Amino acid sequence: MARRERTRHLIELGGLVQKAGLIELVEDDRATLYGALLELAGKARGDDGGDVLTLWKRRGRRAFEAEAETDE
Repeated sequence: MARRERTRHLIELGGLVQKAGLIELVEDDRATLYGALLELAGKARGDDGGDVLTLWKRRGRRAFEAEAETDE
């Protein structure tokens, strides 16, 4: 059961990468995508990491809300 939940979680995360347009942006280059994600993680761990995470969360929530409104 835990394996199934983990698999579902990973698929959902991959969906977010796709939804953000990153796959097309980097032309499906996994090294570029991984490097970009490492850069984001580094920024989040930096001195102003809390501010960055708050900003990203706000942007993500707004995008989810806009998508939900479009789907209705």
